[in-house]
Amino acid sequence: MEVPEYSEEIDFQKYWLVLKRRWLPAMGVFGILFLLATLAASRQKPVYQAEGKLLFKPDRPSELTGLKNNIGELASIGEKSDPLSTEAQIIASHSIAQETVKVLNLRDKKGKPLDPKAIVGGLKVKPVTGTDLLQITYQDADPKVAAAVVNKIMDVYIANNVLNNQAKAKAARLFISKQLPSLETTVRQADAALRQFKEENQVVALSEEASTAVQAISAINGQISQTQAQLANITAQSESVRNQLGLNQEEAVAVASLSQSPGVKEVLTELQKVQTQLAGERRRFLDTAPPIVSLKRKEAELSALLQERVYQVLGSQQNVPIKNLQLGDLKQGLTVNFVQLEGQRSGLANQLTVLYNIKENYKNRAKSLPKLEQTQRELQRRVEASQTTYETLLNKLQEAQVAENQTVGNARIIETALIPEKNAGPGKKKYLIAGGIVGIMLAIATAFLLDLIDRSVKSVKEAKELFGYTLLGVIPALSKSAKSVHIGNLDRTVPNVFARDFPYSPINEAYQMLQANLKFLSSDKEIKAIVVTSSVPKEGKSEVSANLAVAMSQVGRRVLLVDADMRHPSQHHIWELTNLVGLSNILVGEAEFTEVLREVMPKLDVLTSGVIPPNPVALLDSKRMASLIETFSNIYDFVIVDTPPLAGIADAPILGKMADGILLVVRPRGVDFPDAKGAKEFLGRSGQNVLGLVANGVMIKNEPDSYFYYTKGQYKDKEPNSANPKKAKFGINSEVKRS
Repeated sequence: MEVPEYSEEIDFQKYWLVLKRRWLPAMGVFGILFLLATLAASRQKPVYQAEGKLLFKPDRPSELTGLKNNIGELASIGEKSDPLSTEAQIIASHSIAQETVKVLNLRDKKGKPLDPKAIVGGLKVKPVTGTDLLQITYQDADPKVAAAVVNKIMDVYIANNVLNNQAKAKAARLFISKQLPSLETTVRQADAALRQFKEENQVVALSEEASTAVQAISAINGQISQTQAQLANITAQSESVRNQLGLNQEEAVAVASLSQSPGVKEVLTELQKVQTQLAGERRRFLDTAPPIVSLKRKEAELSALLQERVYQVLGSQQNVPIKNLQLGDLKQGLTVNFVQLEGQRSGLANQLTVLYNIKENYKNRAKSLPKLEQTQRELQRRVEASQTTYETLLNKLQEAQVAENQTVGNARIIETALIPEKNAGPGKKKYLIAGGIVGIMLAIATAFLLDLIDRSVKSVKEAKELFGYTLLGVIPALSKSAKSVHIGNLDRTVPNVFARDFPYSPINEAYQMLQANLKFLSSDKEIKAIVVTSSVPKEGKSEVSANLAVAMSQVGRRVLLVDADMRHPSQHHIWELTNLVGLSNILVGEAEFTEVLREVMPKLDVLTSGVIPPNPVALLDSKRMASLIETFSNIYDFVIVDTPPLAGIADAPILGKMADGILLVVRPRGVDFPDAKGAKEFLGRSGQNVLGLVANGVMIKNEPDSYFYYTKGQYKDKEPNSANPKKAKFGINSEVKRS
């Protein structure tokens, strides 16, 4: 679904018409403001303005000495703050102004000390765009005072700035002096804690120690591997020799030790000899023989002696079999070798244990190094932080001492104020121009505001847009459109019949155009009877009815004009007829219509309203009325019914259903939007056949669209009605354009 696009063009003609409609109050506002501007210009006294400039780019003695000092420097605190604007507010402060008044001894007209607010009010301080300059201006009726105030304000500001900087430096020096002793103690405590930590944990260089520990562990792992290989080799050799000897380690050691003992060897040799003799003698003798007994006894003695010698050598009651002592040279060599291998194996095992212990110590140390290093870093940071703070405060103390003695501020005067010679205030011409501009703007605003407040339908264009009906005619307005007559206690106006009174007027031509447009309306049914009404009273529906009837009769039609407004009838006044008998009398059967008809012009008959009934709707909404309309339509070529307005009255819609259609009269600026909108809704709900609109009393010069035109002299009252001299005085108020 496509969304329709709406575009609103700027209608300059519409705005111009608003100004034309409201020109009188707009000119009044303009005149008042211009008069006020003229009075203000006449009372304006000359004002002189002095100007000076300050540069904010400090050159401090502390910077020349190499010390950095930011006391008094301009720096912003917030993201959007401007240091120069801040200084501008300080310069324009009450305290600076008060000091200036005091030093210059300024006084008012009464001789009293001048209020500092007066200085602040005339003082302007603003940054010079793109620079570090502040421009200071002051206006006064006396040029010398203006220059003196600007120069003195700059001097007072610089003096106060120097004093403020010195006060800041002094406060900083006192604060630093109080902080230094405690910071010095903190530095000493941090150094002592770091030294104690190193002594307790035997720390020299933890990073180097960690690297050394890794290398040592790697070397020890290599030694352990090598020792394990040697141990495995020695163990294998020892196991092989032990299997050959059939001795364990203790026995082998004992045998090796005994084989090296001379006493054991000697007794063992003697024992072996006796045993050899005993074995020989047993071949010859019995065991009981004396030689056998003697040799056995000797063998037992030698065995006991051998055991004694073994004990002496071994130092224990170890029982060593004789067969283990009776070894050959080969076994003795194997025994010695076995003992040596066992000794090597034991040594390698001990060495391996030592290496494992060393490795474990290195690993434990390495595990503790990160924690030690962390503790050492914390202690070092404390030392460094305390030392840095201490050194910074020492430097700041020197800077504060230098800043306290300096007499240069963060600003200097680069342009002193000179005594002005020309008037800086707005001249009379400027006042008049400003008053004229403001007056024009307010006048325009007043015109549009009044037009906005006015809820009336202001132009034919607005009426067309509001009602949406076909515009059939535009009747221009007259400067004097009616004569005043008195009817009872009411002051009523009687409309004009232009074809009778002003036959050559453009208004008469407008009615001729209206009757032609009605004739040319395309319709399946011929239009013979129309009802003329309006939204509200005083829109000229009776005048339109009368003049339209005349215009139709002038083109050869036989026309009947019926005054059906039984509330405020006016047709008998227009035609100067009596209203004793009329339509109401016909409806109630008191008279016949042929008896009450009056011919006012050729082919034009008028039926007045008659006696005003108590309930007009009851008479009009009847079959008798419908029958009369039908009868009138059969007799006459055209029937025009003048009815009351639609505002709260049902007469017109009732008669509209009986006729061929309704002709709606609208007067620009004579009806409000709510009333017009209500009338349109009323016509729509009642299903009326609205033939079109007739715009009556139109001020052509106030219309955005031109419908008629004429030039002066084009239409004249060539034959003024001498019988009615008042009517001959009426004239057209504007030129009207026909388009």
